[in-house]
Amino acid sequence: MSVSRRLWANGSIRFGAVVLGFMVLVSLLAPWLGTLDPAAMDSNFINKPAGLKGDFTLVDGSTVAHTFWLGTDSFGRDLYSRVVYGAQVSLLVGGFTAALALALGGFLGMMAGYFRQVDAVLMRFMDGLMAIPAILLAIALVAALGAQVWTVVVAIAIPEVPRVTRLVRSLVLSLREEPFVEAARALATPTSVILWRHILPNALAPLIVQGTFVAASAVLTEAILSFLGLGLPPDIPTWGNIMAEGRVQFSQYPGNVLYPALFLVPTVLAVNLLGDGLRDVLDPKFAKRGT
Repeated sequence: MSVSRRLWANGSIRFGAVVLGFMVLVSLLAPWLGTLDPAAMDSNFINKPAGLKGDFTLVDGSTVAHTFWLGTDSFGRDLYSRVVYGAQVSLLVGGFTAALALALGGFLGMMAGYFRQVDAVLMRFMDGLMAIPAILLAIALVAALGAQVWTVVVAIAIPEVPRVTRLVRSLVLSLREEPFVEAARALATPTSVILWRHILPNALAPLIVQGTFVAASAVLTEAILSFLGLGLPPDIPTWGNIMAEGRVQFSQYPGNVLYPALFLVPTVLAVNLLGDGLRDVLDPKFAKRGT
C-alpha cells in the first residue's frame, strides 16, 4: 500500500486533517466570514444574547443592521466576528512556532549529533533550558521582548527547541554510523552535503511528527498566556484573549468563554490526532507490522 493511501486509511489522520482544514479555511476566510470589525464597539449592545438583531453603530457614526450570531461581549463587540478572526492569530502562532522550533532544533540537533566536540557543550545548555518550566520561560520572554505576535512566537518556540534538539541529536547519532554515511565520508563528501542530503532526509519523518505536537502545544500556550493577561494585547482577537475577557462574568454570560473554547479544543485535538496518525504511519516498525 502506498504512503498516501496508508495516510488516508488512518482514522486519526482523517479526523485531524478534516477538522484542522476546516479551522484553516475559517481563518483564511475570516475577512468574509466575519460580519463586523472584531474591534468595533457599541455600548448599546453589551453582553447581548445570541441571535439578537439590531442597528450597530460604527466608528464613523453610521449604523448597520446586524445579527449577533453568538451575542456580544462586555465591551459591545460582536463575539462571532472575534472568534472567527481569533482563528487567524491562534493558527498563525501555532504554525510559525512549530516552524521556528523545528528549524532551530533541527540545526542544533544535527550539530550536536554529528560533531562530538559540540555535543557536550550544546546539550548541557539544552538541559539547562529544559530545567526551566516552559510556561514560566515563555512568560519571562514575553515580558522581556514585549507582547507582539512575533515575540510571542519566539517566546513559545524557545522552550520547545531543546526537545526538538534532543530528538534530532538521537536520530543523527544512529544515522551517522549507517553504511551510506560511512561510504559518503570515505568518498570525501563534504560534511555539509552529508548532513543535508543524507542525514536530514532520513530524519524528516520524526521531525514532521514532532512539529505537529509543537504546533498544538503552541496554540494552547498562546491561549494560556492570553488568558493570564500575559500574551497578546487585548485589542488583538485571539481565543485566549476572548476567554480572558469573558471569565470575569462567566456565571452570568458563559458563552463569552465557551464559544472560543469550542474552537480551541477541537483545533488542539485535531493537531494532536494528526501527529499520532503520522507517527503510526511513518514509523518503520508500524509499517512492517501493517504489511
